Amino acid sequence: MTGQSQVQARGIARQGHRIYEEGMISGVIGAATIALWFFIVDSLQGQLLFTPSVLGYSLLKGEAGLTSFQSIPISIEVVFMFTWIHGLVFVAIGVAGSWLLHLAERDPNYGFGILLLFVLFEFGFICVSLLFSEGVLQALTIPDILIGNLLAATAMGIYFWRKHPGLNFLP
Repeated sequence: MTGQSQVQARGIARQGHRIYEEGMISGVIGAATIALWFFIVDSLQGQLLFTPSVLGYSLLKGEAGLTSFQSIPISIEVVFMFTWIHGLVFVAIGVAGSWLLHLAERDPNYGFGILLLFVLFEFGFICVSLLFSEGVLQALTIPDILIGNLLAATAMGIYFWRKHPGLNFLP
């Protein structure tokens, strides 16, 4: 391997590391933002940790034999398991967003992909809930879900904006 190709290989590895690092950090920011939002919503309703319990119960145990999500007990084990899965999903979303932003820096046409990713994830939770666990949407309100997703996307967007200040989607 020549000296120039070694330098290029190191540059590519560094950029890949940067993409994953940015994606992981933004994912944690998004997951923490939405978790904090629902912590506040649950606290105001007097049902601390209700949302992660409902989502965790639905994800991990399903709805079989369940009469109402309102009657499930708050389980710290279920909350921790759901929080772990929730964090991993957001990290994956963050890595995908970071990858798209790095592509958009080279070609602004990828900006549409970023917009599409945002729209898909904004409504993805509601669609998945309708398909697999309609009871979740009865236990949680759609406006709270949309506000939480919007807050998480905004927090992630601010982080990415600071990391990519020269990125411009306008022609």
